[in-house]
Amino acid sequence: MTPLRVSRARIEHWDPEDEAFWERTGKHVARRNLVLSILSEHIGFSIWSMWSVLVLFMSPAIGLGFAPSEKFLLVVTPTLVGALLRLPYSHAVTRFGGRNWTVFSSALLLVPALLALYFVQRPGTPLWVFLVVAATAGVGGGNFASSTTNIAHFFPRRHQGWALGLNAGGGNLGVAVIQLVGLLVIATAGDTHPAHVIAAYLPLIALAAVLAALGMDNVDTGPAGPGVLREAAVNRHTWWISLLYLGTFGSFIGYGFAFGLVLQNQFGSTPLEAAGYTFLGPLLGSLSRPLGGRLADRWGGARVTFWNFLAMGAGTGLLLVASAQDSLALFVAVFTVLFVLSGLGNGSTYKLIPVVFAGQAEAAVTAGHDATEAFARARRLTGAVIGIAGAVGALGGVAVNLAFRASYGSQGTGEPAFWSFLAFYAVCVTLTHTVYLRAPHDTPRDGARNPRRAGRGAATSSEATRA
Repeated sequence: MTPLRVSRARIEHWDPEDEAFWERTGKHVARRNLVLSILSEHIGFSIWSMWSVLVLFMSPAIGLGFAPSEKFLLVVTPTLVGALLRLPYSHAVTRFGGRNWTVFSSALLLVPALLALYFVQRPGTPLWVFLVVAATAGVGGGNFASSTTNIAHFFPRRHQGWALGLNAGGGNLGVAVIQLVGLLVIATAGDTHPAHVIAAYLPLIALAAVLAALGMDNVDTGPAGPGVLREAAVNRHTWWISLLYLGTFGSFIGYGFAFGLVLQNQFGSTPLEAAGYTFLGPLLGSLSRPLGGRLADRWGGARVTFWNFLAMGAGTGLLLVASAQDSLALFVAVFTVLFVLSGLGNGSTYKLIPVVFAGQAEAAVTAGHDATEAFARARRLTGAVIGIAGAVGALGGVAVNLAFRASYGSQGTGEPAFWSFLAFYAVCVTLTHTVYLRAPHDTPRDGARNPRRAGRGAATSSEATRA
């Protein structure tokens, strides 16, 4: 067997599908990179979502009395920029190396943090300035795509559901943590000191960049080639999975960014009350994401995703009931459950990506193609689709916030937005059942047992679903 060669430039001959290599060396290297990746992505999510906290502080008391529609716009802006950055961030890992890009992208978070720190307590600052500053926070949203693409290279397919879920869940926790920091600031210093929230993150950003430089590795995955994104873009599974991820991650990030403003507009909550409720949902949703990946490893991503969307539809129906009855307790409880379900769905939907492309590699090997090349192509396509699906999913967060902005702006209630979410979840249920549970001839049946191996180092689609 070719020995592992490690240098600060790149790890060569990385083969996590080789079980002997994985047990001897691979899992230790992969876990170290996973821990540091989670740290960097976690802080990236916090910076990306910091405006969902900062808008709770914006009031005439600090000279920033913006209207609700303007505050929703401040929340939408970083969401949109982060979504657009996810594709180039995903490609950057292959181009520059996972370690190198993590160091750079972590250090880059200082830009939105320092700009926000400078402007957020300057009375009379116009809205357009805050929109520009909020846009720079979108770089934190891009970190998810690069981090997930990098971790997918480190782990074998049989462990990717858990590893990707843990990586993304730890990153998603950044949404809850910065909201908890906001709650602590409001509870201790009052609701006129938003700069305290930002200042808490400056040393953490520097720490993440330094630790990534010292402890992470670049992996030689082979050149992605200029046609990989194009090849992924013409594969219909890319867009089907992206649509499902639009429903799960779009819900998580959209609800996470908007929940505080929704409570203020729907029930007249104070900044302290809103901050007290908002952190719990994202916290539980982040923790449930690895569980979604684990359940998908065990039962199949399609089956878990299908039932998850059914439950999200039922939960949205209960939100309409809570809104009609003006019940804050029921509203918060159901929203919290929706956060948990969105986290589960994030993990199970992402699990579909390696399964689908591993199945296509099996089909290529059966048709006489080289197994090593077929599965290498599957891994490159997996990375590309992770970037595309991540970008589309983040756009779902934009759609959620725009729906709330339009709903509260025209009707003074969130009910029109909830009806639109319910209709979309129905589409996702239908899609999951039709495309992935009915298992057309060109799609691997997720979770099915198939003992056949497709050459050395190649895991079948059935093996990819087992923990």
